[in-house]
Amino acid sequence: MRKLLSKTIAAWAVLLCGAPLVCLAQNTEWAMKMFEESSHDFGVVAKGSAVQHRLKVTNIYNETVHIADVKTSCGCTAAKPSQNTLNSLESAYIEVVMDTVKFSRQKDSSIIVTFDSPQRAEIRIPISAYIRTDVVIEPGSVNFNKIDKGAGAERSIDISYAGRGDWNIRDVENLPSFMTANLTEVSRSTSGVSYKLQVVVADTAPVGPFRGQLNLITDDASNPRIPLLVEGEVISDIVVNNDLVSLGVLRPGQEKTVNVVIRGKQPFKIGKVECSSDLNAFQVRLPEDERNVQVLPLTILTPNGSGTIVEEFTVTIDGREEPIKFKAYCKVVSGS
Repeated sequence: MRKLLSKTIAAWAVLLCGAPLVCLAQNTEWAMKMFEESSHDFGVVAKGSAVQHRLKVTNIYNETVHIADVKTSCGCTAAKPSQNTLNSLESAYIEVVMDTVKFSRQKDSSIIVTFDSPQRAEIRIPISAYIRTDVVIEPGSVNFNKIDKGAGAERSIDISYAGRGDWNIRDVENLPSFMTANLTEVSRSTSGVSYKLQVVVADTAPVGPFRGQLNLITDDASNPRIPLLVEGEVISDIVVNNDLVSLGVLRPGQEKTVNVVIRGKQPFKIGKVECSSDLNAFQVRLPEDERNVQVLPLTILTPNGSGTIVEEFTVTIDGREEPIKFKAYCKVVSGS
């Protein structure tokens, strides 16, 4: 059975690249334009803490972009791309990690990213941090990994300070609404103090990944904040394998089909699929059986004109109150 989805184009936009890529081929400007940041400063961080940052890169051009190599200028940092090939409009991340175990005090490095397609370019993104030696965190981050929806979770962190006997952590800031923190003083002497930080994710936490930075607020006059990475993912009982589906670069009037895979912990049946606008460009064939894994063939027939199509789909599961959502996008380019 085939159902025609009667709502489609969420947004038509002018092409993101104002000039052909070939015009920028003589320098690295075209590559740098794809990054959200041209540098990153971690600030003052604790010894042993997990110091990580994601540099987002988005292919804003019609051509496919390939990252040939990512390296660093200093052993104090490491960097790795989430993927090497980016289709038009596709985004990826360069995961940057500062080693706060082997290194201390001021550290300056550069992330060196080399592209070999569609043009060769090498760019450098400066990275810096000051690793204080008087505060040690173990483990280095609050990592919840994967949490089943409705289950909640709890993690503990040990914080040690060597220095003033009257040093204090006054508060924990920047907690998301579904998270709480409890700080307990474990011991104190004339030369330092130790704390245990207990972080709890509530059973009402929303589905999806979370990643952020808590701040431990101390009574240090010069550096009162100590950042602490917290991350994890709340897993739904039913998930879409890829909730951002790329259809690539297409011509007006071109047809393309991709499979959207939805997985459940228990067998389920899809009742309907709806989308948010009304260009009538998408079709989907609904499976009739109840299964743990459902495959939705999603077909687009691109309309006339050039621009970017972004559509959000809502999948209703029989007997389930909350729907599942995913997005699909493509760039439509007229022939020259």
